[in-house]
Amino acid sequence: MDPQLLEALRALADASRLRLVGLLSVRPMAVEELAAASGLSAGTVVHHLKRLEAAGLVESTPHRPYVEYALRLDRLQTVSKQLAGLEHAGEAGDRLAGPDGESLPAYDAKVLRAFLRDGRLVSIPAQERKRQAVLRYLAARCFAEGRTYSEREVNERLGVYHDDVAALRRYLVVAGLMTRAGGEYRRVA
Repeated sequence: MDPQLLEALRALADASRLRLVGLLSVRPMAVEELAAASGLSAGTVVHHLKRLEAAGLVESTPHRPYVEYALRLDRLQTVSKQLAGLEHAGEAGDRLAGPDGESLPAYDAKVLRAFLRDGRLVSIPAQERKRQAVLRYLAARCFAEGRTYSEREVNERLGVYHDDVAALRRYLVVAGLMTRAGGEYRRVA
């Protein structure tokens, strides 16, 4: 991730700083005005403004005898565009590291990082597209192509990832990633 974007997000990840950004979105203000409007001490306001300024989100202009701070709307728009780009990552063939460190399509990598903790599924995704990403991962990790598996073997392999093996088996078959015939399962190439 872009270090400048990360710095901006860290700066915005504080309720007090967000309050100051909201106040500055109306008009430029001095520290004393911001302190009075936010209910924070002047020292706390200065601390937060320095953090926002370091992230490029506000700029200061000296006006004797005080300093006025203004929101940099251009920087906020840039951050917004960068976040939108991250949201759509993977739709144009981008790749990211998955939970095991291997390169995966960006969407799959993001989904797997969200649903896998310590190598286990925290839940089976309800959203179809996310569930498909998880199922592709499980099929590739658990089952070799061209080999037949008994239901017991399928349960044992899927049980490593989640306790609801019946649902995972059913989803794999419905998704066309595995076939079932006579109680035996086979991964589809």
